[in-house]
Amino acid sequence: MNTTQMKAALPRELLASVVVFLVALPLCMGIAIASGMPPAKGLITGIIGGIVVGFIAGSPLQVSGPAAGLAVLVFELVRQHGMAMLGPILLLAGLLQLLAGRFRLGCWFRVTAPAVVYGMLAGIGVLIVLSQIHVMFDTAPQPSGLQNLLGFPATLAEALPLGSGGIGWQAGLLGLGTIALMWGWERWRPQRLRFVPGALLGVALMTLISMALTLPVDRVVVPADLSEAIDWLRPDDLLKLADPTLLIAAFALAFIASAETLLSAAAVDRMHNGQRSDFDRELSAQGVGNMLCGVLGALPMTGVIVRSSANVQAGAQTRWSAILHGVWLLAFVVALSSVLQQIPIASLAGVLVYTGIKLVDFKALRSLGRYGRMPMLTYAVTALAIVFTDLLTGVLLGFAMTLLTLALKAARLKISLIELDKPGHMELRLTGAATFLKVPALTQVLETVPAGTTLHVPLGNLSYIDHACLELLEDWGRSGKANGSRLWIEQRRLKRRIEGKMRSTAGAGV
Repeated sequence: MNTTQMKAALPRELLASVVVFLVALPLCMGIAIASGMPPAKGLITGIIGGIVVGFIAGSPLQVSGPAAGLAVLVFELVRQHGMAMLGPILLLAGLLQLLAGRFRLGCWFRVTAPAVVYGMLAGIGVLIVLSQIHVMFDTAPQPSGLQNLLGFPATLAEALPLGSGGIGWQAGLLGLGTIALMWGWERWRPQRLRFVPGALLGVALMTLISMALTLPVDRVVVPADLSEAIDWLRPDDLLKLADPTLLIAAFALAFIASAETLLSAAAVDRMHNGQRSDFDRELSAQGVGNMLCGVLGALPMTGVIVRSSANVQAGAQTRWSAILHGVWLLAFVVALSSVLQQIPIASLAGVLVYTGIKLVDFKALRSLGRYGRMPMLTYAVTALAIVFTDLLTGVLLGFAMTLLTLALKAARLKISLIELDKPGHMELRLTGAATFLKVPALTQVLETVPAGTTLHVPLGNLSYIDHACLELLEDWGRSGKANGSRLWIEQRRLKRRIEGKMRSTAGAGV
C-alpha cells in the first residue's frame, strides 16, 4: 500500500481499531480473571497481540489476544504449578509455534476434525460458565467443573439476602444485568449503533450503577503503573521445564492455541474478499507473541474470532486496525487505570458467562449430524470428557474417537460370492478396503466355496488390500489344489497400491 492509499484508508482503520478496542477491553480483563490471573496480565497480552503480532501477522485482519478457549487450561496450569511457571511453559509453547511456522507446518494444525474442535470449544464453554457463575457472586471458583457444579447451591445460598453474609446477591445482579444487556443489545441494537459492542455497554452501565449505589462488590485491581504487572521470566524457572508434565503442558498449549488461531484465520478469510491468510506466517507470529508473553509473565494469546469479526464488520481492510487497537489498549491502561479499578468483577464474569454459552454451538452439532452419528458422538464425548476430566484428556479422547471412526470406515468391505454362467466357476466380489480386520469374514465365505470350483477374484473394486487378505487368498488357492479347486486373481483394474508381493499375475492360476 503506497502513501496515498494509506492516507485514504487511515480514517477507516482508526474507526475499526476503536471498535475492536472497545470489544477487547472487557474481554482481556475477564479472560484473565477466568484464568486465575490478575486483569492486567490479560491487558498486557492484548497489547502485545495488537502492536507486535499485528505487525508480523500472516492474517492481516485477524486480531490476537487472550482467548476464552485457553482460560480453562491456564487456570489448571496456574493451580497446579503456580503463576511463575506459566512463563516458561508459554515461552516453550511459543517457540514450538515459531518453529512449526518456519517449517511450514501451519496446514497440519488444521487437520483436526471439526467434531473435536467444536466439542473442545463446547466443553471449554461449559467449564467457563460453571466457574464464572461463582465469580459472578463474588466467590472463588472450584478447581474442576464437577466441583463448580456441585458447589453452586452453596454459593447461591450464601449470596442470598437471608444467607450468611448476604451481599453476594448484589454482585450477582450486576452479572445478570450484564448478560441481559449483551443479549438484548445483540438482538435489538439499532443499525446506526451496530459498532458499539454489547460487552462494553453492559460493563459500563453496571459499573455506573454500582458506583451510584455504592455497592460493596469486588472490583478490578489494576496497578497504576503497568510495569508493576510484569513478572519477568527467571532463568532458574527454565530449568524446571525438564519436568515431563510441564513439557506435555507446553505441547498441549501450543497445539490448542495454534488450532484455534488457524481455524479463526480461516473463518476470517470467509468474511472478506481481501488478502488471504498465510497460515505459516500467522503461526510464526503467534509464536513470537507467546514467547514475549512468556518473558513478561502474561497470558497466552491466539487469534480470536470475536474481535476479528468485529474488525471486519467495522470496515478494516489492513493490519493497521489490529495494530492501533493495541495502541489504544496501552494508552487507556496508562492514562485511565483508575477507571478500570471501578469495574465490578461480577460484571466481567457476566461477560465470560455469556461468552461461554456462545461457545456451546448447537448449530455446529446439528451440522455435524449431516455426516452421520459418529461426528455427533465425537462432539459429545470430547465436550463431556473436558467437563468431567480435563482439557487434554478430552481432546485426546476426541482424537481417539476420530481415529476409531477412520478405522471403521477403512475396514468396510462388501463380500459377495456369485455363481457364473460357466458351470464350476464362481466369482468372489470384493468392494471397499480388504484389511486384516476382514480376514475372519473372508475366511467364512471361502469355506462355503464347493470343492472343484474355479474361483475368480477381481480386485478392481478394491481401494486397498493388505498382505493378510492376499495371503489368505493364496493359501486357499494352494490348499484347494488337492480337491481340484483353482484360484484366478484378476488385478488389471486395481488402481491403488497392493501391500505385499503377489506371485500370481492377471489371469494366472494359483
